[in-house]
Amino acid sequence: MENQNITLILEVAWRKFAQYDATSVKRTAAFNNLRKWIAALGILATLFAILSTLYQENLNPIIAIILKILLVLSPIIASGLAAYTNEFFSSGDWLVSRAGAEEILKHIYLYRTILKDNPRRREWLEKKLAKIQRSVFSGMNGELVMETYKEEVPPPSRFNTKNGETGFHDLSGDEYFKFRLENELNWHIKKVNQKQRERKNLQRLIYISAGLGAALAAFGDSGLAIWVALTASFTSAFLGWQQLKNLDLVVRNYSKIIMELSIISDHWKNLDPEERTQSEVYRMVNSTEEILWSRNVEYIKAMQEALRDSNLDEEASLINRVIQEQRESDKRSKQNREDSIIRFTKQKMDEASEELQETFDNALGKLAEEASSDVVQAELAAMRQAIQTLAGNIAERLGLSTSLQSIAEEYEEVEISGQTPQGVLNDLISRYPKTNEIKG
Repeated sequence: MENQNITLILEVAWRKFAQYDATSVKRTAAFNNLRKWIAALGILATLFAILSTLYQENLNPIIAIILKILLVLSPIIASGLAAYTNEFFSSGDWLVSRAGAEEILKHIYLYRTILKDNPRRREWLEKKLAKIQRSVFSGMNGELVMETYKEEVPPPSRFNTKNGETGFHDLSGDEYFKFRLENELNWHIKKVNQKQRERKNLQRLIYISAGLGAALAAFGDSGLAIWVALTASFTSAFLGWQQLKNLDLVVRNYSKIIMELSIISDHWKNLDPEERTQSEVYRMVNSTEEILWSRNVEYIKAMQEALRDSNLDEEASLINRVIQEQRESDKRSKQNREDSIIRFTKQKMDEASEELQETFDNALGKLAEEASSDVVQAELAAMRQAIQTLAGNIAERLGLSTSLQSIAEEYEEVEISGQTPQGVLNDLISRYPKTNEIKG
């Protein structure tokens, strides 16, 4: 009867562990996927903004409309996902279920090792399970929304039952070392290498995107400089993911666990069979569980800090700031180009005006200098003499010279004005020589 009761309480414990573990895995995956979508939409929105800015006028009207719709929808969807994530994931309930699962696992192994000869261990485990469930319920803000675990226990996804571990029988020191300590040590070694690769790859991506953005800003022309916004959105997404995963702290935490478990493992392996007493078993079990629980506490603490430091609304609105800043930058660049053109044109016009004035002054000076020379004066005198001679010849040819002279002598004493008698004027006009020129 006792063995049946022990099996039943362990089955309850294993099933509760599996339920919390599955909930944590599922909720963690959902949270990470949402964060990936938010980051991806931010990058896509930046890309749509750049394409719309550069190629709007050259695109097919239908494609241009689709591009504009995508540009508007991307930040809206990202903001919606951010609001949904803040509403349903901000409490970090998957961390609460993870803590509950790991604490149940710790008490299962204590039950099967240190307390295996204690007649009250069933009651002890039952009380521990009740306490853990209440803690999980409280940590999830009174909303214990979990699917019932209906698969076999222990869950095959977490434990290899082919090596002799049933999950229900009491464990000796060597069995605990093999099924628990050594298994956890190997898991952490594998995991820390995986996290280290992830951290290095993420750092490379951050350096590449940041370096590419700097290169475009420094050496790109106006057509390439706008793509700095896209590299900036990539850099921001990678930095946000790095902050969320908190890989630096996780790698250090796992490394510490590996060191401590290796020390315990080396000590156990160094013991002769007769030295592996029950006291040594208890010491190994208690030390191992405390170390693994401290790892769990540190991990949860690190993830909670990452959640507190993460601002999804700010990440979702990043694209709006990037686009606005890029537009302002383009406006400033355009204004600077126009100002430069105006300054250059004004400078050249001023220089041309000065050169023209100087040329004009030189030309006038040269003309004045040439006009005052003896050669030019002689030519001008000759021209005047020629004109006078020509006028005299014409007058003599027309018979005007003698007539005009006689008229002038006769009327020398007469003043020609508005007071001159009409008869005198008529006589003067009648005596004026006639020509054959057509009047008017």
